Amino acid sequence: MNIAAFEAFLKVMETGSISMAAEKLFITQPAVSKRIQSLEHFFNVQLFDSVGRNIQPTQAAERLLPQVQQWICQLEDMHRDLSQSQTEIAGKLKIGTSHHIGLHHLAKQLQPFAEQFPQVELDVHFVDSEQALQLVLSGEIELAFLTLPPKPDTRLKHRVLWNDPLSFVVAPFHPLAQQKRLKLEDLITYPSLLPASNTYTSQITLAEFAKYGLKPYASMSTNPLESIRMLVSIGLGWSVLPHTLINEDLCILDLDIKLERQLGIVWHPDRSQSKAMQSLLNQLEALQS
Repeated sequence: MNIAAFEAFLKVMETGSISMAAEKLFITQPAVSKRIQSLEHFFNVQLFDSVGRNIQPTQAAERLLPQVQQWICQLEDMHRDLSQSQTEIAGKLKIGTSHHIGLHHLAKQLQPFAEQFPQVELDVHFVDSEQALQLVLSGEIELAFLTLPPKPDTRLKHRVLWNDPLSFVVAPFHPLAQQKRLKLEDLITYPSLLPASNTYTSQITLAEFAKYGLKPYASMSTNPLESIRMLVSIGLGWSVLPHTLINEDLCILDLDIKLERQLGIVWHPDRSQSKAMQSLLNQLEALQS
């Protein structure tokens, strides 16, 4: 039994598809199927059921998943610990980033690091902030750049990198655009365009309404903030967006409310840090000072 079989299992569980797992692993679908079959023969269990053209994890696969994730993380930690004596800063550094941070902030942070440590392979995963936090918790990535949760997760360490002011916005021709001294109750009769309620950015907005016993009227939700900006610009509703996304197609509402989210990094305190990660953390700290 080799590690490749377990890595194939993890990718199939992650994607829910043999073909997508093969694409991510840069191997053929039959090769993925063969690796899954080798695991099934080794453990003498069936890991996936065929349902039409799809596959469904069995109970055995669900039980195996956290153990394999933990084992792979332990192997990576052992490899890292044994190589700590090496002076060269090299190897793969797995990081996650939200799409917004990746597009508007990350280049300035990673470019100096990439230039100083060309032997480090930066493996960047673009995911929602909430998913990035879970990937750090599970050990699948070493650290993540994300919108920090309103209530910090005590299982992780975090560092604030940017304070990100938020504003209520509409299209310039929206009925609310020309009104002065608005209050939150003036907004709830109009459709809102917000990220899903489980996202950290949406939680900040909803918490402000909840202070006054109010709840916005949500016409639709979509997580990418760039998509929300487009929908607001054509007049489909109001939203709350970071200042970095506000352009001439939007109008900031005259509302005496200050909202802000914090953007930063999180990492797992119980996982061994690679030299590459330590160097990145040190460089980020130096850039802030």
